Amino acid sequence: MADFVLVHGAWHGGWCWRRVVDALHAQGHRAHAVTLTGLGERSHLLSSLITLETHIADVMGAIEAEEWQDVVLAVHSYAGMLGTAVADRMPQRLKHLVYVDAVVPKPGESWSSTHASPTREARLAAAQASPDYSFPAPDPSVFGLESADHDWVQRRQTAHPGHTYQAPLQFDPKRVAAVPRTFVDCVKPRLGTIDSIRPRVRDSNFWDGAWMGGGGCRVVEIATGHDPMVSAPGELTRVLLECAA
Repeated sequence: MADFVLVHGAWHGGWCWRRVVDALHAQGHRAHAVTLTGLGERSHLLSSLITLETHIADVMGAIEAEEWQDVVLAVHSYAGMLGTAVADRMPQRLKHLVYVDAVVPKPGESWSSTHASPTREARLAAAQASPDYSFPAPDPSVFGLESADHDWVQRRQTAHPGHTYQAPLQFDPKRVAAVPRTFVDCVKPRLGTIDSIRPRVRDSNFWDGAWMGGGGCRVVEIATGHDPMVSAPGELTRVLLECAA
């Protein structure tokens, strides 16, 4: 039996992992899908007080509350910032860190650092114009979702706390790299805001060479869009189980 903690990206909630959680439970594993403060069923807590540190504490608190060791921590999209922080601050609790089409920052970078200027400016303008400093979700078609999956995600998405966007994250790359890592590259279609990350995870010089060292890393491609927990849950579950082996 393995233990999985699953963390959604921007605008989503723990709900998006439903199919993966069901598949893991069916095979006798334990899985906990975190919902970050201000999102999903916790959207009533959305406020301008939510920061990147709030969400890091959400994930660390979930691991502590479950009292699990050797956790396979899967982080989607924006939550790559959170997974990196958790691996830096409590690496002894992690068996494997899985970046699911996720941000992999350099020390001192924010989630917004690798985004194109028009994307960054639009999100910041939307946050400044909102009463709770948040920015709205895009149409799920940008994640490659169609039909019922598109409609489900569109119904469930909520605005994202804006103060998480430009907050820099400081961490020790060697400490993070001590945790075995997998990057799940969702390539059909590719999401533009992740395009700058794809070369990083294949670059032997990334993190001054630490990325390729430590506990080891690999890249796995899945021919689906940015929400594989929705569009390709079986394939993603297989990857997660490989990481737990």
